[in-house]
Amino acid sequence: MGRIGELVRLCRCVNVVLVGLVLISAPKAQAWSKEGHIMTCQIAQALLEPHAAEVVKNLLPDYVDGDLSALCTWPDQIRHWYKYRWTSSLHFIDTPDKACTFDYSRDCHDPHGVKDMCVAGAIKNFTSQLMHYREGSSDRRYNMTEALLFLSHLVGDIHQPMHVGFTSDEGGNTIQLRWFRHKSNLHHVWDREIILTAAADYYGKDMLLFLKDIQTNFTHGIWSEDVQSWGDCDSLLSCPNKYAAESISLACKWGYKGVEPGETLADEYFNSRMPIVVKRIAQGGVRLSMILNTIFGKNHHEIAAPA
Repeated sequence: MGRIGELVRLCRCVNVVLVGLVLISAPKAQAWSKEGHIMTCQIAQALLEPHAAEVVKNLLPDYVDGDLSALCTWPDQIRHWYKYRWTSSLHFIDTPDKACTFDYSRDCHDPHGVKDMCVAGAIKNFTSQLMHYREGSSDRRYNMTEALLFLSHLVGDIHQPMHVGFTSDEGGNTIQLRWFRHKSNLHHVWDREIILTAAADYYGKDMLLFLKDIQTNFTHGIWSEDVQSWGDCDSLLSCPNKYAAESISLACKWGYKGVEPGETLADEYFNSRMPIVVKRIAQGGVRLSMILNTIFGKNHHEIAAPA
């Protein structure tokens, strides 16, 4: 079953100028770590139907040789460029403190109150843009490559529970604490610390081995019976609301719970939260594949879980 399965049991018990060679890194914790985003996109790409896989490959620049995961961090890398500053608020949702619910009309706006400027609204927007791919590449209103990269990245973001967090602490960014022996903050713990600690402690820092363990758990392991329900949505464009609601619920139950500023989080927090983090990476990847298969599949169909 792998280490993830063991920890789950433990938890239950206790312009395409774009993408070039971007070398800028985000200045603070803002999304799944690069490792988290890469695994999300690798999971998704492995589940694509042949026609959808071909479309995705055609939309990617030649130098990545068809590898979507090579560019899944691009939206973080360019968010502070002048051209893309407007995208900064697309990576998260701020909800009322301690409400522990997501309401699109109430919560999906940027810090200036501009509606639809949040991660849920952005996923809907880029999904809608990519649907125009079916009308032919002559539709020049949208940059389809950028839309694909934003969608792939933001589906990862919305599954990180602290990306749908409380307004006053900016999703845990202002809650300073220690992670084992070094300084961090609550948001960064969920973005990166848990993933890197797991990779080091249980996989010898081998991210491919980590990825295979996650895949095993949803193909024929602890989550295999749940995968079908991961795709349940009233409609394709309503899915982000479901994902956001899940994340704020998890943030309240597992992210914020029992955490005080200045304290040290260590084994107890790590062992109980790691299964949540890896399951959200798995759900993000599976759901991204469902969205892309729906948009680009040979037969335009509603979301269905992969076989």
